[in-house]
Amino acid sequence: MKAALSMFAALALAACSGSTESAQLEDLPSGGQAISLFGDTLLPPTPSAEARAGLEQNLAEARAAFDRDPDDPDALIWLGRRDAYLGRYREAIRFFSRGVAEHPDDARMYRHRGHRYITIRMLGDAIADFERAAELTQGMEDEVEPDGQPNAAGIPTSTLQFNIYYHLGLAHYLEGDFESALAAYRECMERSDIPDRLVATSHWLYMTLRRLGQEAEAAAVLEPIHADLDVIENDAYHNLLLMYKGELTPDDLLGPEEDAVQSATVAYGVGNWYYYTGMTDEADRVLRGILEGEGWAAFGFIAAEADLFHRSGG
Repeated sequence: MKAALSMFAALALAACSGSTESAQLEDLPSGGQAISLFGDTLLPPTPSAEARAGLEQNLAEARAAFDRDPDDPDALIWLGRRDAYLGRYREAIRFFSRGVAEHPDDARMYRHRGHRYITIRMLGDAIADFERAAELTQGMEDEVEPDGQPNAAGIPTSTLQFNIYYHLGLAHYLEGDFESALAAYRECMERSDIPDRLVATSHWLYMTLRRLGQEAEAAAVLEPIHADLDVIENDAYHNLLLMYKGELTPDDLLGPEEDAVQSATVAYGVGNWYYYTGMTDEADRVLRGILEGEGWAAFGFIAAEADLFHRSGG
């Protein structure tokens, strides 16, 4: 077994994965984790002291497992994931890049790196990673993906292939390529056989179809959605779909929310609904409100940023 690389050696190895990636990961002001589509430096989140203590403990355990066996791909993945949960997205990408170099046929490395490329707005790199992951898993049996931040029920609700196509669709959506997003979400729907996956995929598929002007097809997406679905963790997506069906209103959904991810998720769904129903001024007001928050890593935040960026001519 080879000795564990030092932190600096690991970073150097990862940086060698590509000059473009290296430049985008390194050329940031001190403390910055990403550059928004509008050119703003995005700083890491600041969790509460209690939350940070738990996250740091999880990271320490992941690091110890990696140090014991640096050849173990699972140990490397968890080290990257635990770094990302602390907002160290660039660090996480470096570890996943090391995983790509050392385990080039392990689709999980591309899936996790692609996720964090989305976080830091490197959408083209994300798409390339998810497409490679899709190739590697073609024809293979799907596998449950363990949760890094378990839900209250302690039941994982996603799979590797679901996450590959879900995030591939999202990356295309954020680039404004709705036809490609549609193809990815159709694949994702084939792997959405439990309520949590169903509502997550249906939410983005519905919005994609509305952006494409395919209202009948969008309405068909809502047919399996009912208030009594046994959703474990994706309540925000479930409620948004019920709003699209007319069973809830925007006022039912919007309001104070401590969880920045849930808040951005709900607000983006409402803002987007305003947009494709012709209430563009109200849509822009809601989307701008999202960008005033701090949850810049949330998909709803990134989507709001992308929409406003594209509408501004960017």
